[in-house]
Amino acid sequence: MSKVLCTICARGGSKGVKNKNIKEINGKPLIAYTIGQAKDSGLFEHIVISTDSDDIANIAKQYGAEVFFKRSAEIASDIAGKLDVIRDAFVRSEKYYNKQFDYLIDLDATAPLRNVDDIIKSFNQFLENNNDNLITAMPSRRSPYFNLVEVDSVGKVSLSKQLDNSIVRRQDAPKSYDMNASIYIWKRDSILNDKSLFLENTGLYVMPEERSIDIDTELDYKFVEFLMRENDVKR
Repeated sequence: MSKVLCTICARGGSKGVKNKNIKEINGKPLIAYTIGQAKDSGLFEHIVISTDSDDIANIAKQYGAEVFFKRSAEIASDIAGKLDVIRDAFVRSEKYYNKQFDYLIDLDATAPLRNVDDIIKSFNQFLENNNDNLITAMPSRRSPYFNLVEVDSVGKVSLSKQLDNSIVRRQDAPKSYDMNASIYIWKRDSILNDKSLFLENTGLYVMPEERSIDIDTELDYKFVEFLMRENDVKR
């Protein structure tokens, strides 16, 4: 049986929504939803939290996650790259549990609308396609080939991506997707050695928009809470 590690990275500082990882939403702390989904998936022996906050650590433990280290200040700032944070948690976990994990699945605490099937199905797709890593996304609401524009240094406005033949309908543009920061999956070798999220063999698991909201602002928070109540997400 493959050894799969789950990491949930939750920094204490937050500019958009104060203390968002443990802010109560629909009756319980935000991070609790992701911990519960990880447990219900049945994929993991260990669900490890990477955090610099004692408050987050204590609440995560109450909901069944494991916290055996405190994230260093060097990778706890708002300019630290997420890939470095996830790799740090993976390396620490292998050392702490004295075992090698075959795969790593990172679940973002600020994307609580995913469901357990998303975790299981994305992992199965990853295995079936023998990807090195996998990201999740939703179909984009705007297309870089049709209605996403850029402004250059002299103020010239143009489409973000140009095609040889112009198109007059968005439906004729190549498919594009918005990353939803919900699920990330890696093979062991890739998380340890690759420096980019986008590899030659990166997989894409597509989720619907209604399960793809990543909480970054107060408006996101209110929208997610509304959807949870509408969909009768259990507390």
